[in-house]
Amino acid sequence: MSTFPTSSVQEARAALAARLRELRLDAGISGKELARRCSWSVAKSSRIENAVTAPADADIRSWCAACGVTDQAADLIAANRQADSMYMQWKRLQRTGMKQLAQNSAKLYERTRQFRVYASHVMPGYLQTPGYTTALLHTIAGFRGTPDDVREAVEIRMRRARVIHEGDHRFATLIEEHVLNHRIGDQDVMAGQLGSLLAAMTLPSMSIGIIPAAAARDGAMWPLEQFTMFDDSRIHVELLAAKITLTAPGELAIYLRAYTRLTELAVYGADARALILKAIEALR
Repeated sequence: MSTFPTSSVQEARAALAARLRELRLDAGISGKELARRCSWSVAKSSRIENAVTAPADADIRSWCAACGVTDQAADLIAANRQADSMYMQWKRLQRTGMKQLAQNSAKLYERTRQFRVYASHVMPGYLQTPGYTTALLHTIAGFRGTPDDVREAVEIRMRRARVIHEGDHRFATLIEEHVLNHRIGDQDVMAGQLGSLLAAMTLPSMSIGIIPAAAARDGAMWPLEQFTMFDDSRIHVELLAAKITLTAPGELAIYLRAYTRLTELAVYGADARALILKAIEALR
């Protein structure tokens, strides 16, 4: 990957590149000599050292060996993988199907105490019914050409969603009104999903706000990409091609500020229920 879509990724790559440059300078060798020792081009050394190209694990091992510091390779490889995990293409995350991805996120859901979710495209995962999740994952698998392990993935996601009933987790959920009208699955699936959403509003751990389609956005906040905030330390942003993980304080602050503005556009309680009931009525 030659470019990175967020400053968090860029900063992580730049820090790694700077560390590799320091190792070369400490070893007292030029970029040309490092390239000779690694048996690659000078241009490749330059691209890695200037954070233009992300190094592979083998590149880091070769770099450390050329600088006489093989003991530092493991830590640098770990840092490189952490930077890489900030921007993960769905085709990579789901290359073996969707079951593993759901399993990997289960522990994050268990240890998170405060969830803040902004849903602009589909229902938040922890509020989805089995029928809705099944229809959605079948569509995703078909579009991305991933192995079909939808049944197993749905079972894991339903177990993961138990966090809304267990422990001391808190959920602040914002849903754009048009999500209520996006037909994921057939009429019965959508009716069940909307009915489940009404029931979830009564949970003591749950706050659900619906942002009306007619809400005045001027001076407030425009519709954004779907994202989930895990406590105050991590945000997952869902794009069509990839999932972005943000941990940089500055970026966390931007999303929190946007979330706060979006809450001001939402309606709650009886007004929110009225919008959900309107969407149910539209199914008939």
